Amino acid sequence: MTYSLRTRLLTGIIVGMIVLLTVFSLLIYGMIRSALVKQFDTSLASVTHMLAASVELDNEEIELEFEAQQMSEFQNAEHPTHYQLWGPNDIVVAKSSLLGTDDLLRIKGSLNELVLGTSQDKNGQPQRTVGINFMPRIADSDDKNYQPPTNVQALTLVVARDAGDLHGQLRFLRWLLLIASAAVIALSFLIAAIIVRQGLNPLHSIAAGIAAISEDDLATRIGTTSAPAEIMPIKNRLNDLLSRIEDAFRRERRFTADVAHELRTPLAGIRSIIEVTLRRARDTDEYQSVLSECVVIVENMQTMVNNLLMIARLDACQVTFRHEHIYLCELVNSCWRPFSEKAKERKIAFENQAPNDITVNSDSENLSMVLSNLLNNAVEYANDAGQIWATANYTDDSVEITVANTGCQLTNEEAVQVFDCFWRGDSSRKDAGVHCGLGLALVQRIIRALGGFTTAEVTPDGIFNIRLVLSQQAKSGRVN
Repeated sequence: MTYSLRTRLLTGIIVGMIVLLTVFSLLIYGMIRSALVKQFDTSLASVTHMLAASVELDNEEIELEFEAQQMSEFQNAEHPTHYQLWGPNDIVVAKSSLLGTDDLLRIKGSLNELVLGTSQDKNGQPQRTVGINFMPRIADSDDKNYQPPTNVQALTLVVARDAGDLHGQLRFLRWLLLIASAAVIALSFLIAAIIVRQGLNPLHSIAAGIAAISEDDLATRIGTTSAPAEIMPIKNRLNDLLSRIEDAFRRERRFTADVAHELRTPLAGIRSIIEVTLRRARDTDEYQSVLSECVVIVENMQTMVNNLLMIARLDACQVTFRHEHIYLCELVNSCWRPFSEKAKERKIAFENQAPNDITVNSDSENLSMVLSNLLNNAVEYANDAGQIWATANYTDDSVEITVANTGCQLTNEEAVQVFDCFWRGDSSRKDAGVHCGLGLALVQRIIRALGGFTTAEVTPDGIFNIRLVLSQQAKSGRVN
C-alpha cells in the first residue's frame, strides 16, 4: 500500500509529537509525583521522629512524654493518621484510638533507620507508612539509689497516614497531562495539516504546469518562481528534461523529414528513368544501360538504409565487438585503397603518417568502417590538388587517430554539426541520394560504442580535422 506525501508528513509529525509529549508528560509526572511523595513522607517522618523522641523508659515501664492522642492529626477521622508502638516480645505498648482493634503492619528494619512503605487501611484506602526501630530514652530519677536498666531492648514505632489526597492529586495530574497532551496533539494536527497543505502547493503547481504541456507545444516551461529552495532543483531538472524532450522531438521530426527527402530523390529518379524507358520499345543495350543506372541508385539507397540500421543498432547497444590487436598504419593503408584512384583523378595527395608500431586493441571490422567513412568524406570534400593525411599517436592511456583534409569551407560552428544524421554543408542537397550525411554520424556512434569519443574542428587555413580517441589497451610491438 502506498501513501501520499501529505499522509506521510502528517503521520511523521503526529507520531513525533506523540512521542515527545509522552516523554515530556512522563518526566513532568515523575518529577511532580516524586516531589509530592517526598513532601508527604517528610511530614510523616517528622511525626515519627517526634513520637519516638517522646518515648521514655521509666522503671522498666514505657511511657509517652505527652499525650499523643491529643494531637489533631490523630483525631481527624476523615483523613486519619495512626501510630502503633511495640515493646519487647511484640507487645503492643500504645496505639492511636482511631485504630480500635485493628493493628498496623509492623515494619522490621535496622536500628534508627526509617522504613517507608505503602499499605491499605481497613477500608481499602491507600496510606503511607513509616516505621523505625529505636532505643527508648531512659528517664531521669532523683533517687540516689536508682539504677538504670542495663538490658534495654529496642522498640518499634509505625506511623501511617491516609494518602487519599495524595493519590487524588496524582490522579488529577495524570488526567491533566493526558487532556493537555490530547489537546496539543489535536491542535498540532490542525496546524500541521495547514502547513503541509501550503507547503505542498508548489508541487501541485508544478503538476498543473506539467499537465498543461502538450506534445504540440513543448517549448512551454514550468515557471513556479515562488517555489521553496528544496523544490527548485526538481523544477529545474524538469525544465531540463522538457528541453531534452523538445530537442528529441525536434530531431525526430527533422530525421523523418530528412529520411523522406533522401528516399524521395532516388525513388523519383528510378521512376523517371523507368517511365522514360517505357514510352517506346528499346533495344537490349538501352535496357541494360537503364537497369545499370537503377542498380547504382538502389545501391546508394541500400547503403543509406544499412547505415541507418547500423546507427539504430548502435544506439540500442545491440552490436557486439571482437577486440584484437590492430596495426593502425596497415589498417589506414588498407582503407585508403578503394579511394586512391578517385583521389588520383583529382590530383589529391594522401600521406599516411601513422607509425608502423602503433597498435590498438579494438574491433577491426568496425574500425575499418570508421576509417573508410573518414577517408571517403575527405576525398569527397577536399579541394582539387589538395591534400589528405592520417596520423596516429599515443596520448596518456589512449590512442589518438586524426584524419585531415584541405579545402574545407565550413566554420567551427558548422563543424560541430557534422556528426548529426543527414547534416551536410551543402544546404541545397543537390547530391541527395549520393551523400546522405550518415557517414560521420555512423563514425561517432561506432567510436562511442568502442569506448572512445570524436571531435571535429576547422583550422583558420581551411584544414578539416576529425580526431578519434580510443582507450589504449595494447602497447606498441608486433604480435605474432
